[in-house]
Amino acid sequence: MKKDYYDILGVSRTASADELKKAYRKLAMQYHPDKNQGSEEAEKKFKEISAAYDILKDEQKRAAYDQMGHAAFEGGGGGGGAYGPGGMGGGFDFSASGFGSMFDDMFSDFMGGGRQQQGARSAAQQGSDLRYNMEISLEDAYKGLKKNIKISTYGECKSCHGSGAAEGSKPETCSTCHGQGTVRARQGFFTIERACSHCHGLGQIIKNPCKTCSGSGRTRREKTLAVTIPAGIEDGARIRLTGEGEAGLRGGPAGDLYIFIHIKPHKLFHREGNNIFYQVPIPMATAALGDSIEVPAIDGHAARVKIPAGTQSGKQFRLKGKGMSILRSSGRGDMYIEVLVETPVNLTKRQKELLEEFGTLEKKAHSSPLSEGFFAKIKELWG
Repeated sequence: MKKDYYDILGVSRTASADELKKAYRKLAMQYHPDKNQGSEEAEKKFKEISAAYDILKDEQKRAAYDQMGHAAFEGGGGGGGAYGPGGMGGGFDFSASGFGSMFDDMFSDFMGGGRQQQGARSAAQQGSDLRYNMEISLEDAYKGLKKNIKISTYGECKSCHGSGAAEGSKPETCSTCHGQGTVRARQGFFTIERACSHCHGLGQIIKNPCKTCSGSGRTRREKTLAVTIPAGIEDGARIRLTGEGEAGLRGGPAGDLYIFIHIKPHKLFHREGNNIFYQVPIPMATAALGDSIEVPAIDGHAARVKIPAGTQSGKQFRLKGKGMSILRSSGRGDMYIEVLVETPVNLTKRQKELLEEFGTLEKKAHSSPLSEGFFAKIKELWG
């Protein structure tokens, strides 16, 4: 009496597709002949679980099995392959078993999508993605801009419209791989699949290639594109233009164009996120007496900053809403002004006399608390 397929995999009859797959993977790894060399029992078990999974992973086959059991596949139907659910004899073929699909599932992400679906392979191949480096100013990043760029790339051949075949002819199905693009060969226990050497994996042969593109279906050309840079974009940002990369081979879809943004350093402003920072030198008298100064902003207008009397060098003033544009928003960041109190140089005789007089009065008035406190600590340290 034949064993129940659900019992072979150790799952219930209500098991989901994911539960079936997990159970199969675990058992297949456990009883794989490579791990159990010389064990006929392990080989037999491996064939059983592969045959069971091959039926239960297919919704139609599973429904038939649930209704009629093994009788649904007797007489050469259903499982088929070198092992066959109705009989476990004969050689074992990875390509015909569920083990092949296990490899597809396990390695599809690693290899970029797994094996190609069965059926004729299309000769069309997607074009490569392209990169374009664009340098803009900080003002451009603030305002946003539209800019035309020129790129040299492959475009669809206008003579053959991407087919690669000369006018009046068309590509023919490869007689070696019958359009699959791959051929299979048995090597002992394994079935090896490789690209067809006759059509180079394309599945088609062009006997009369287009003279303009030599059968590739594309020609090199220069094209101009209008690129919109949004306000608030940051250094290192990437803009994707779908379908503006290289044209595909033999009518395949075009790749994408990626524009990488680099913002040139500004002579005055320093950007951090959505905020702007810069330093402003002010005269010593302004810092001591206080005043109002005018400073430039990224939007091209001037902004006024009130400097209170007694301002120290390094003091920061925040101008709210005067910074960079915020991407995909109507808001703006802030601008931070750091003042640097400038010590006067090249003094005239009169200026020196006034500063000397000021110094004498300053000591009496104790109007420099930071320096006085510092030197008091020094005296205390030296005893």
